[in-house]
Amino acid sequence: MAFDKKLLEILACPACKGKLTYLPKEAKLVCKFDRLVYPIKDNIPVLLESEAEQLGSEELASLLASQSAK
Repeated sequence: MAFDKKLLEILACPACKGKLTYLPKEAKLVCKFDRLVYPIKDNIPVLLESEAEQLGSEELASLLASQSAK
């Protein structure tokens, strides 16, 4: 069973309440505004700030560019 993309309509970043971007290959959700990456474990998004990975501007741009190129 894969992550249900319909959840993206109701999920929000816990830090800023902004929209999240789904990266299926990496199994992650990204908040572009806070540059936070939330993991998806066992098809369940882990939306805890303590579990999120902080990205630099270049890292975020690279990650999103590689995703849109697919």
